[in-house]
Amino acid sequence: MSIKFVKRAASYIMGRGESAIRIKPDAIPDAKKALTKEDVRDMIKKGSIYAVKEKKNISIYGKLLQEKRSEGRSRGLGSRRGTQKARTGFTYPKRIRGQRRVLKALKKDGTIDNKTFKTLYALVKGGTFASKVTLLNHIRSIGVNIEDSKFEKLRHI
Repeated sequence: MSIKFVKRAASYIMGRGESAIRIKPDAIPDAKKALTKEDVRDMIKKGSIYAVKEKKNISIYGKLLQEKRSEGRSRGLGSRRGTQKARTGFTYPKRIRGQRRVLKALKKDGTIDNKTFKTLYALVKGGTFASKVTLLNHIRSIGVNIEDSKFEKLRHI
């Protein structure tokens, strides 16, 4: 096809702009032969198509602060803005996805019925359980029998 198509496809695959995509000079004939996105993916894996490193503009003061922080300075209580939870990142989605995977596995096995699944799903959505283990312990406390080997397996889903 054309180099334009290859650049457009590569920018879509890599999630970068077309102007950031580079094709090595010795790979240009292969790039012209590329017909599908799969061909472009192969070229990216080989390294004949690559993206230029993303440029990040930062002020001189920002650079100085970054350097100090790499040394461990400017990280005391007085420099902190926001709660501890805000500073550590948002773990809610990750936690909820894990708990939902456990519920789906239990439903698929037939360990829990649909009604129990729905009530537990709503509890999970509400953020009732801190982790998969607390969810599994709650399920055991309702009267659902989960054997220890299965319990261990579900913990690591």
